[in-house]
Amino acid sequence: MLRNILCWIVIVITCSGCISVQTGDLDVTSKQQCKQSARMLRHVVMFKFKDDATAEQIKEVEIAFTSLPGKIDAIKCFEWGTNVSVENLSEGFTHCFVVTFANKDGLDAYLNHPDLKEFRKTLGGPLEKVLVVDYWATHHRDGG
Repeated sequence: MLRNILCWIVIVITCSGCISVQTGDLDVTSKQQCKQSARMLRHVVMFKFKDDATAEQIKEVEIAFTSLPGKIDAIKCFEWGTNVSVENLSEGFTHCFVVTFANKDGLDAYLNHPDLKEFRKTLGGPLEKVLVVDYWATHHRDGG
């Protein structure tokens, strides 16, 4: 079942292109434009929060994660949102963050960046589970 969810996420992301999203009163300032090359490396991070996580704790995580594009130059595009599916297949994962890189070196720089390491330290309290998928997105025009 989880494989089906991931497949749908990959399909939706690939078909939608790379778009900066804002939710609620958070103003997500991403890179000026998400310029696409033939291949981009996507890093998908999904969060499942503990049942007792407060709205304030969740908002703190959202703000902290959405601040990373302004701190880490390797991020070429950033988008995020909360689950709105009516299929009831999310297995409790409510938040999806998609971080795009031009290449593996960019992903490596991100994964080793001090600001990401600091962000990770704050996640222990409200998070129950994290799911991460990396994939190379290849964009095709109609008929190709």
